[in-house]
Amino acid sequence: MIHIFLLLALSGQNTSPTANQQEAIQHVQAGIAAEQQGQHDAAIAEFRQATQLSPDMAPAYADLGTVYMVKKQYADAIPPLKQAIHLDPDIAGAQEMLGDALLLQGYAVESIPHLQAAGVKSGLGVAQLETGDLEGSIANLQAALQKEPNNPDLLFYLAKAAGLLSKQAGDQLILAHPDSARAHEALAENYWALQRATEAEKEYQVALHLRPDLPGAHLALGEIYANTQQWPEAAQEFQAETKLRPGNAEAAYRLGNALLENGKTHEARVELQRADALQPDMPETLYALGKAESLDGDPLAAEKSWHHLLEIEKDTELAAKTHFALAGVYRKQGRPADAAREMQQFQKLKGTGKS
Repeated sequence: MIHIFLLLALSGQNTSPTANQQEAIQHVQAGIAAEQQGQHDAAIAEFRQATQLSPDMAPAYADLGTVYMVKKQYADAIPPLKQAIHLDPDIAGAQEMLGDALLLQGYAVESIPHLQAAGVKSGLGVAQLETGDLEGSIANLQAALQKEPNNPDLLFYLAKAAGLLSKQAGDQLILAHPDSARAHEALAENYWALQRATEAEKEYQVALHLRPDLPGAHLALGEIYANTQQWPEAAQEFQAETKLRPGNAEAAYRLGNALLENGKTHEARVELQRADALQPDMPETLYALGKAESLDGDPLAAEKSWHHLLEIEKDTELAAKTHFALAGVYRKQGRPADAAREMQQFQKLKGTGKS
């Protein structure tokens, strides 16, 4: 509550409080007591009395607005908070509360100067999102997330702002350069996001016809083929991507996995080893590499890759699959105790929904 500032302000005056001010202080004290007991309506009545007796006491208005905010009566909180700031723009907490109340009532434009004055990055980012200032919104939401990295509301609004900015840029690209390779690539991404694989495939093919060396396009087209179980076509696209970008670990991993699905075990192993060297400790790469090594007749190498994976992944679906794969390797090696241990771990993760 802001009543402390009211009492300090009055005590610092050169002149003695008037009779009305003294009575107002008594109402403030009664309001404090009522609020501490959870009697919000009684507190509101007391603070309102204080403002009527002493209309120039900014903290009394702020206290009244505070109780309304606690009760989530945001429309009622706005007038006293505005009056508090009119009387004293620097009164503690009032700018933030007024900004929040305005934003929650849908007055995003009006909320911005108050949230800026209060330095509230989270609320400001949301207000900017609602008013179309996407770049400002992203900057402030990211700043807020540094203090609260797992806040679900902040993550939601940041994802929304980033998505809208991305769509805005994509729409501008398509409008300004409709016949360019990048425009067709953007259209392909839009189609794929809607799971319209046929249209996405056609747009990627047009983009690559216009620019055969377009970075990332072969990779994206290959992922469409992989998701539709067209493994020879997927391998062809991933191979093309690795030729364009030999240092790209994802392309190497995707190619190795596609080769594995096509039954080309040794070639897959070589490519997956390259992917692991380019970007070590990627669990998906380690799982596929272990699988390739096992099928290539090297169970010790597979065991090593999978154990390394389990040092990184503990209780995920991929960890469950790895325990199951290890159990199979141990059974083939005649190691029933080790196989039983891995199956126990698999069943444990399966029971928690991790497989």
